[in-house]
Amino acid sequence: MTAKKAPAPVNPMEEFLRMDRIPHIWCPGCGIGTVVTSFVEGVRKEKINLDDIAIVSGIGCTGRVAGYVKFDSFHTTHGRAMAFATGLKLGNPRQKVVVFSGDGDLTGIGGNHFIHAARRNMDMTVICINNFNYAMTGGQVAPTSPPDSKMSTAPTGNFEPAFSLPYLAEASGATYIARWTALHIRRVTKSIQEALNHKGFSFVEVITPCPTLYARRNRLGDGLDLMKYYYDSSEIRHGHDTRDTEIDFQGKIICGKFVDKKKPTFLDAMNTHFTKTFGDKYQPYGVDND
Repeated sequence: MTAKKAPAPVNPMEEFLRMDRIPHIWCPGCGIGTVVTSFVEGVRKEKINLDDIAIVSGIGCTGRVAGYVKFDSFHTTHGRAMAFATGLKLGNPRQKVVVFSGDGDLTGIGGNHFIHAARRNMDMTVICINNFNYAMTGGQVAPTSPPDSKMSTAPTGNFEPAFSLPYLAEASGATYIARWTALHIRRVTKSIQEALNHKGFSFVEVITPCPTLYARRNRLGDGLDLMKYYYDSSEIRHGHDTRDTEIDFQGKIICGKFVDKKKPTFLDAMNTHFTKTFGDKYQPYGVDND
């Protein structure tokens, strides 16, 4: 009697990814795929129904995430991911909305939308891949490019000051803020889990390698070399003052969960205002019979 062959092992990622689109387009050594793995693991651990979550992204390397995940997803226009996500959340308040995009798309071209979504404390999760440059379009200077780093639009070195994204997020009104590197896989997963469960504007920044453009232009080696830099230079300081989280060229990287507080969301504030104004005539939106 011939023994039956054991069924082929199923990749645990298959439930969450569009496997027909794999392999992905990201360069060898890029950290985006690693962060996607952490994100999917966070969703899996929280047992979130695939129909209850939507992914919104803009344009750029990270923007391609929306095309690989098996959730409802929106690959929007450059810099407008936050605006689309705001409309999506207000249209269906019970759905978890996640913005997954890069530092240039979110805080450069989309900077205005970012700060106002944080100011309003929109109930959404923002995962920002920070690789210090506009990678997909040629390695131009981005809002996060460290001073003195060489970019295609700064061949002799960047002379502009860079945003500290945790500081920008807190100053704008975000109520959950964490930063890690692509080396901190388990910590990224945990922060994403916390962000998904946080009521309000949650922001998770992940510093990731860009070996094809940023590292090559600055002669920093490959993705593994950058990961070694993360290992040697990262300092975990939970609750650290975000005013002291800037990143110099090949300098220290302060990581951790910096902010985790409660504050009325946009819908909370709206419902409170109109309930005071109209009394029982007003049916709070997104609560019972919206």
